[in-house]
Amino acid sequence: MKVFNLLLNILWLLFCGIWLSIGYLIAALICFILIITIPFGIASLRIAGFVLWPFGRTAVERPGAGTGSIVGNVIWVIFAGWWLALEHLITSIPLFLSIIGIPFGWANLKLIPISLMPLGREIVRTDQGFGGR
Repeated sequence: MKVFNLLLNILWLLFCGIWLSIGYLIAALICFILIITIPFGIASLRIAGFVLWPFGRTAVERPGAGTGSIVGNVIWVIFAGWWLALEHLITSIPLFLSIIGIPFGWANLKLIPISLMPLGREIVRTDQGFGGR
């Protein structure tokens, strides 16, 4: 299964991972420049790494994340989350149109929730293969 995840990650990186992670890196850079939004920048960098190499990992809710995460996610959706989610949606369309890109289209759609609500989540390794969740 690890070889299959490696193959999927390499193909993902070539077809869409680099471009998607650039969007998160731009969001992180903007957040770091604005100083008060540095926690959002850190979350954006965490997701950029996840988007770069997603197969074999998953996002789970962090235990103990409280009201601050909820408020932060509302602010994130308004200023950055919606256009990052739109980036995933637009990227998934041509992938669904090709036969080989269908798994990558589904992976893009599965990344939309974390692009909308990154605070209060963490990225963990999983032993399940693609589609196991």
